[in-house]
Amino acid sequence: MKSNGFELGMIGLGVMGRNLLLNMADHGYSVAGYDRDPAKVLRLKQEAESRSVLGVDNLKEFVAKLREPRVIMLLVPAGAPVDAVVRDLIPLVKAGDLIIDGGNSYFKDTERRLMQLKDRGIGFLGVGISGGERGARLGPSIMPGGPPEGYERVRPVFEAVAANVSGKPCVTYLGPGSAGHYVKMVHNGIEYGIMQLISETYHLMKQTLGLSNDMLHGIFKQWNTTELGGFLIEITSDIFAQKDDRTGRYLVDVILDEAKQKGTGLWTSQEAMTLGVPLPTVDLAVVMRQLSDLKRYRLGASHLYKSTAKTFQGDTEKLVEQVRNALYASMLITYSQGMSLLRVASDTYHYSLRLQDVARIWQGGCIIRAALLEKIQSAYEAEPDLRNLLLDSRIVKDIVDRQQDLREVVRVAVELAIPVPGLSVSLAYMDGYRSPWLPANLIQAQRDFFGAHSYERVDAAGVFHTEWRED
Repeated sequence: MKSNGFELGMIGLGVMGRNLLLNMADHGYSVAGYDRDPAKVLRLKQEAESRSVLGVDNLKEFVAKLREPRVIMLLVPAGAPVDAVVRDLIPLVKAGDLIIDGGNSYFKDTERRLMQLKDRGIGFLGVGISGGERGARLGPSIMPGGPPEGYERVRPVFEAVAANVSGKPCVTYLGPGSAGHYVKMVHNGIEYGIMQLISETYHLMKQTLGLSNDMLHGIFKQWNTTELGGFLIEITSDIFAQKDDRTGRYLVDVILDEAKQKGTGLWTSQEAMTLGVPLPTVDLAVVMRQLSDLKRYRLGASHLYKSTAKTFQGDTEKLVEQVRNALYASMLITYSQGMSLLRVASDTYHYSLRLQDVARIWQGGCIIRAALLEKIQSAYEAEPDLRNLLLDSRIVKDIVDRQQDLREVVRVAVELAIPVPGLSVSLAYMDGYRSPWLPANLIQAQRDFFGAHSYERVDAAGVFHTEWRED
């Protein structure tokens, strides 16, 4: 310990907080950790060994041990727990101190807390962190937002502990206010979409092709060496190889098919609807998690409807390759939706996001890191104000080259009664976005017919209304 106190303090010594704190200590920083659970404090002390790490379960003692002006990071559950910690800290900190919320907080809560603390002269950063337990320990992707002077105070620490890709840390200042937590929210929305797409390819290959877990392990392992490669593909391969200690069966086969969620995907969908940004793959992923939770009713319905499921009779190897191409195209479309939301949000909330930086820091450490992010980064470097990745010539080529495979996979799945709504809606989004005409004119006519909502014309400026019929 340095004589004038520890350089940074961490509140919340769960998996993420403890591992991130140890990561900081590995890079030469003296750090203190607080948790009201003595068992978590003890575990920190045990894992810290000879590192310059203090663990305490008394908040007042914890704050007193920190170097002034203090830097205190929170890694506690979003919502009321963050407010409770901030409330407990206010009497113990001073103007000039800096509080960092490193959890998955809702971006509007971050704005509120920033203003609450600003009035007291206390700095506040909203920082998204992705990478899970391993990422926190060995190098996460870090998404900071808030006052730039606050970020500068902790920039050396964040750059030291973040994942590193091509010699650059996967962290950068994103923008003022809640920019960091907003970017993390969208990151998680994209994560929902990609996980849904992967699960659909699994469903199709398992149910209609009859592929074993060993075969699926090999397929995803090979896919991870291609342009499809990324963290979620990698761990999917590993999952199919994992045996259950209790039964000796493959673990994936004994896990209940009910997917849980913590809200960030739902927030992303709600926010996209508020800003008028179509995000159908993410929306659908949230809906399918909700549908999976209706297990009892799904079982009941399965007895009421005659099964129409069939076995695929064609070329299995060819279909597996088409599935790979369909997944890649759909993943690109999902990233395009998320990045489009960030573009609109940046304009709406004055974040001044550099989307090329977002794509860069997502290339290492985070859950949605993938090889295709290099192309996304390049697209925004070539055209920083690009409204949608589907307008970039290189992205267009990648999708056009694979769109027929995506169509064929959706067709086969429909014929075999396998639900692939994520793949289907990704295709529909692409088809809709590239369509010079959509049937919204009929919708406007209907609205005007029953509600006198008016419409615009293709041959004259202005707003019009028609008396459609006389009663």
